[in-house]
Parts: sequence; C-alpha cells; structure tokens
Amino acid sequence: MKEIAPRQKIEAIIRVPGSKSITQRALIAAALAEGNSRLIGPLASEDTKYTAKALRAMGIKVLDKDSDWIITGCGGRIMSPRREIFLGNNGTATRFLTSVAALGHGVFTINGSKRMTERPIRPLMEALAGWGVAIRSLHDTGCPPLEIRAAGIIGGKTLLPEGKSSQYLSSLLLVAPYAVHPASLEVAGEILSKPYVHMTLAVMKEFGVKVKASRNLDHFEIPSGKYSPREYRIEGDASSASYFWAAAAVTGGRVTVANVPECSLQGDAELVEILARMGCRVEKSGVGITVQGPQDLNGIEVDMGNCPDVVPTLAVVAARAQGRTVISNIAHLRIKECDRLHVMATELAKLGVKVEERPDALIIDGQGSKAELHGAEIKTYKDHRIAMSFAVAGLYVPGVKVLGEECVGKSFPDFWERFAELYVKS
Repeated sequence: MKEIAPRQKIEAIIRVPGSKSITQRALIAAALAEGNSRLIGPLASEDTKYTAKALRAMGIKVLDKDSDWIITGCGGRIMSPRREIFLGNNGTATRFLTSVAALGHGVFTINGSKRMTERPIRPLMEALAGWGVAIRSLHDTGCPPLEIRAAGIIGGKTLLPEGKSSQYLSSLLLVAPYAVHPASLEVAGEILSKPYVHMTLAVMKEFGVKVKASRNLDHFEIPSGKYSPREYRIEGDASSASYFWAAAAVTGGRVTVANVPECSLQGDAELVEILARMGCRVEKSGVGITVQGPQDLNGIEVDMGNCPDVVPTLAVVAARAQGRTVISNIAHLRIKECDRLHVMATELAKLGVKVEERPDALIIDGQGSKAELHGAEIKTYKDHRIAMSFAVAGLYVPGVKVLGEECVGKSFPDFWERFAELYVKS
C-alpha cells in the first residue's frame, strides 16, 4: 500500500521511460526486418518484456545492451515456439503477436492472464481469416486463448469489422507487407484512437514501408516488401508524462517533462492542450513540454475517443476543477486492463467526488479547491493507470492510499521513485 502526501506548488524537471506504444511497434518492425536494428531508449517494463520474450520464442534475437536493445530480425520467417505464448494482460502484444504468428508455419497458441481471456479479439480474428489465416478462440468466446494454424498470410482484400480498438488495425498493418500478395484492408464502423494508427504508419515508414491510407483511415493499401533494419530512437512516453503534467495542474505547480518532444507521435500528448483549456499554461521547447498549473482549474467538455489512456489522469484533474467536466466517447475504456470507466467512477466516489458514470462518458462535478474531499483506500484492479492517476489525486486529497501499487511495473517500473522527485517550490 502506498500513501500519498499532499503537496502544493510543486516544481520539477522529469524524464519518463520510453513510449510503451512506440517500443512495441518498433519491436515488431525490427523483428520482421532482415538484419540488426538498434532501439535507443526503449521501455523496459512488464509489458515489453512479455513482447520480447515472445519474439525470442519465435526465433528473433533480442539483446538488452545497456539502455538500448539490439534486435536481429528474421526477415519475416517466424519459427514455431515449443510451448504456448503467454502474454499476461498485455493487450497490445496479444493483438500484435497474433498477426505475427500468422506469418509462421505450424501451430501457435497465444494465452494470457484471466483478464486477458475476457478482452475481445474477434474482429482481428475475422480480418486475419479474410487473409487466409486459420485461427480460432479455444473457448469460442472471441477472446484468448487463441490457436493459429499458421501457413503464412495470403493477402489480397480483407475487412476489419470494427475499428473500436486501434490495436486490431495496427496489428494487421504491421504484418501486411509480408503477405504473399499485396494486401488491401477496409475498416468498418467508427475508428477510435486514430493517433495510434498514425503512430503505426510512422514507425512502418521509418523501417522502410510506406502504406497508402485514406484520409479517414478506413482503407489501406499495403505493398509487399520487407522492413529495413535501422537505428531508431524511442521518445518518452506521453501517457507516463501525463501524471506529472497533471501534478502541476492540481497543485498550481510547474513540471517539465524533458523527453517528450514538441512534435510527438503520441496522441496522449494532446493532454497538455486539454489542460490548457482548463486554465494551465503550456510551454513547448527544445527542453520538453512544461505545464504550469493555475490558481483555479475550470471544468470542460471533451471527446477523448482518440486518447483513452489519459482519461484516468484527466478525471482526477477534473475532480480538482471548478464546475462540470464531461469526458465523452470513452466506451472503449471498458475493455482495457480493467473496466476503467466504471473503476474511475467508483474510486473517485470513494474520495467524495461527485461523479456520474454513463455508458460512454464520465461526468465529474468538481468543487475546485473548496471541495470537501477525504482520503480512502483505492483499489487498482491490477491496472497501472488507475494506480498512477490516483497518485495525482493524493497530491490534493489527504489520506489517499493506493492498494496494489506494484502494478505500475506494467508500464513504469520506477514510477513511485520518480513521483517522489516532485518537490515543493521554496
């Protein structure tokens, strides 16, 4: 259990670990390339270790050398592992590696934690089947564990029946260059988390494959080819940075995150613009992105369909704001590591926050600095983002105790040490 001490007017310059999302995409591209790639500053966490271990089981060499990783790519030739591939509750890796396994020849079993076996993957399965992949959910639930009887990907046209998780789409895009025939991909329904798709396309381009995409990201033409090995630098994780920018917002302090660039690939960097709408001052420069908190925060209405991972962060900021905040278009939070929409409503209410949960929205009536909030024991449901967002709540609510705080290891192993670096201005 971790108890947070309230603080006011903090000031710090922080560096966060490498982006989890970019690390996992670059790992796949480097693994499928022919030859050695170097990833500079990748995230070393529970999730990325699961990804690296699975790739090793598929015949790819991943060497951890100081703060860099050296990946010896296989040129798209995937070996059958000796045992099932277990990926914990790593949703990104489960979706990405399902498609990577389809490039192999043999039987692959992909499994995960109990929560992962409740997280849907059927749309990805259906799209892969359209490319000639024999895949099934072993319990016929549309969730892992999965069995892939792999014989390569034929390519041609396929349909992704829904775009509610960008991970399905990114998974298909990453492997499509290795299809026997040039691949064409259509996406039905609303496409959420579009910045993650743009991130995938950017990583693919850096490794030598340029995809033709429609403006609405609902149609893609992927050429046949191979990724080229290269040296690739991973920028700091904007989702991890969000807790430190939020810390400045709720304390009236000033925090610079030094390794998230001004022109970030990550949609979650959009949080700083949302904080600016709430009254914060934002500065972007060669030394990173700085947030200066105001004396009073204002409630806002915001569509978070494109940056769902920072919804928990925004929710704890909204509880500190004056007036109503409406966070909408977030139904897809229900299929994350936990049902984040429900959990945020439940745990904020424990602190005395006035919050309403809707099917696809959170409505938070903040009372500003005059709010009569109180401490509580916060359940994290083994979800790293719940733990880190409520660390921010503890900066302005006395007595916040985070249970199961070790779950931050999924994306930010030394979060608590870095959070302790926030100090009070003299």
